[in-house]
Amino acid sequence: MYLYYAIFNQADDGINVSFPDLDGAFTCGADMHEALYMAKDLLAGWLINAEDDNEVFPKPSAVSDIDLPEGDLIIPIEVNLKYYRERFENQLVKKTLTIPKYLNTLASEMDINFSATLTDALKEKLGV
Repeated sequence: MYLYYAIFNQADDGINVSFPDLDGAFTCGADMHEALYMAKDLLAGWLINAEDDNEVFPKPSAVSDIDLPEGDLIIPIEVNLKYYRERFENQLVKKTLTIPKYLNTLASEMDINFSATLTDALKEKLGV
């Protein structure tokens, strides 16, 4: 897990996000929810690219050392690179499972794709 602080700045058209410790790391979102999502995605992508280029990650600043303009927010953003790498690679794995017979019958009659349905349900349950 890696944690870096991001600065969130309210703009006329949404929320701008920057990482003071990461060169060129800027993103934005229409609202706070989207800005947080984009910040995590940017942090993971930035770190993965640096790791792939054999670069040493910059040491995260202490929150007290970050200059925060008035009205801006500083928010810690944490990412698990293993999770993001697996997500970006999107490799499929085979799973064997057991379901009630009546569900199998109904789903088969409706030509429901079991893999797609399980994937969608897991994403919803896990919030990803």
